[in-house]
Amino acid sequence: MTRRAPDAPFFEDLLAQRLTRRRVLQAGAAIAPAMVTGAMVGSALFAPTDARASKATQLGFKPIRGSSADAIVLPPGYTHDVLIRWGESLTSKVPDLDAARLDAGVLLEPNAAEHQRNQFGQNCDAIHFFPLKGRGDHGVLCVNNEYTDDALMFPGHPGFRGIRGGASRDYVKKHPQVVPVAKAAQGVSIVEIKRERGCWKFVKDSRFNRRITADTPISIGGPARGTALMRTKNDPAGERALGTFANCAGGETPWGTYLTAEENIQDYFANLDQLEARSDVDPFIVESHRRWRMWKNQSLYNWDIADARFDLATTPTEPFRFGWIVEIDPLDPTSTPIKRTALGRFAHEGASPVIAGNGQVAVYMGDDDKFEYVYKFISNGRFDAKNRAANRNLLDQGTLHVARFDASGKGQWLPLVFDPKGPLNAAAGFRDQADVLIKARMAAYLLGATPMDRPEDVEANPTTGRIYIACTRNESRTVEPGTMTYGGREIDSAPNAANPRSANANGHIIEITEDGEDHTSLEFSWEVFLLAGDPSGGRLITDMNELKSDSAYYAGYANAADLSAIASPDNIGFDRAGNLWMVSDGAQPDGSNNGCWVTPTVGPNRGRLQQFMSGPVGCEVCGCQFSPDDETLFISIQHPGEGGSTAEPRSHWPDGGDSQPRASVIAIRKEGGGVIGG
Repeated sequence: MTRRAPDAPFFEDLLAQRLTRRRVLQAGAAIAPAMVTGAMVGSALFAPTDARASKATQLGFKPIRGSSADAIVLPPGYTHDVLIRWGESLTSKVPDLDAARLDAGVLLEPNAAEHQRNQFGQNCDAIHFFPLKGRGDHGVLCVNNEYTDDALMFPGHPGFRGIRGGASRDYVKKHPQVVPVAKAAQGVSIVEIKRERGCWKFVKDSRFNRRITADTPISIGGPARGTALMRTKNDPAGERALGTFANCAGGETPWGTYLTAEENIQDYFANLDQLEARSDVDPFIVESHRRWRMWKNQSLYNWDIADARFDLATTPTEPFRFGWIVEIDPLDPTSTPIKRTALGRFAHEGASPVIAGNGQVAVYMGDDDKFEYVYKFISNGRFDAKNRAANRNLLDQGTLHVARFDASGKGQWLPLVFDPKGPLNAAAGFRDQADVLIKARMAAYLLGATPMDRPEDVEANPTTGRIYIACTRNESRTVEPGTMTYGGREIDSAPNAANPRSANANGHIIEITEDGEDHTSLEFSWEVFLLAGDPSGGRLITDMNELKSDSAYYAGYANAADLSAIASPDNIGFDRAGNLWMVSDGAQPDGSNNGCWVTPTVGPNRGRLQQFMSGPVGCEVCGCQFSPDDETLFISIQHPGEGGSTAEPRSHWPDGGDSQPRASVIAIRKEGGGVIGG
């Protein structure tokens, strides 16, 4: 059954109202600095507040042009190391993947899964660097391995193109051994790395090296631990799940642990139709799976053929054990990862912790799907900088909030709390707080949170404290006004002032300022920082009132000749000076490959976005993580050669010649050393 939420204004409608308000403000009304629009070019209200922020205007590299080359393209004076490739072994006890034999079926051999459990995973995404002994040239790298591109792994596999018509499912039925290999290639890779004689390398046989895969035992923590929806036949206590997968972006806690985000978990579960036909299943379970758009018949990966956990008709509660933030201690290889259920269950893009002034920890998160929400968790306890162990369970107790963006330019964080007398009660399908967190999407909808255009990475600027939300795109915008059903809800799909383009392919970035610069505040101000697109040819606007269907807006920056085009901002990050770095996942306006861009967020160059890097053919660029000294930028090159096969590869990166493409982590550095971008 479908429930309609209270009348919640959609994000794009709010911006249209915001523009009306802006006209009043620009006519001379009094205004607080935090609510001034970036359209006021060169406004002193966005000037740096300290010496560190002033460095944000001093980017000094020569920007590149978008490239279609099957190569890493960087500004003059920069180079990169291929730090680690998919299939490179973390231990000398297991050989490296023989990638030259992929089309000969090396991954169909009996020992392939066991080898992959000890090799770097496929399709690397988030990266976080944990220094050893405080050094910027030696540390432990945590890397997500989001999913497998089976067409680039197994000979003759039709890949995602074979879903329709059942060709992919037929392949897995014929070769069920691909499932344990694929499960072993996903999850998280943890490796020790060093910079020696200027070059970065990973340390084979390090005691820190390990893989966490789709079959690794993981503890369940927080309010949902042991509750009815978390229990299965194989885990009747509901306290330990097998594995993590669909790991997209991540985060790093102040106490030095890694947060990996489980995102598109719906693509792994099959046979919703069969579950719906059963009369003995709680209807709220079925409704929750519909809300996630679980696959009605075959799933994207067909793991259910070899593992009944992924068959909804057999194990209807298994999906509730995924879609969480998982905390991992990279410095203790014997530790068990923990799913922190207090942070809610949705398609987590990442998790960005910030220490508030009073010591509480706020964690910002985006739900990466069309018309989904932005969340903030606030811990009950306070961070103890002197006692790492005291912070161990800090993320198990606190309150999850969801954002509502108001027409006034203000916003509120709405608490997702079970209340027998409130909207989140038994009649709405919630028996307790655990149910609210497990069904966070449904709870957010009922509270009237603002649906947004695929909110992906959410990060805090280290110099200003402002929060930035990358909304990558929303192709479901229609030309004419109307509604559509999406995820069990009726969605207003028409273009408007914030998303003026039908089939919106370019995306945007939002800037939030918490009231009182307090990350535990339940109120905030918001602005549009970037409307992505091509700023050339008269399309650049400096005032949102001038918005047209093909406009690009770069925080009010006025000189189009200085700017680079961009679409589909995805992961974002900051250097120590507060410059905003972003990488992309989608078709670029000029048809070039995905890449990396940077812009100051304060001062006269606020919004001066310039391209720094371009990736190889078919790739998505991910990660965007700096070493502590800002002298290395770690980037993940995900799915190079996407759309090809082992027989007909579209890319030969990183090894060139006639080699197979391999997802890899690169370390970008200045020739001769120095701060990246400076």
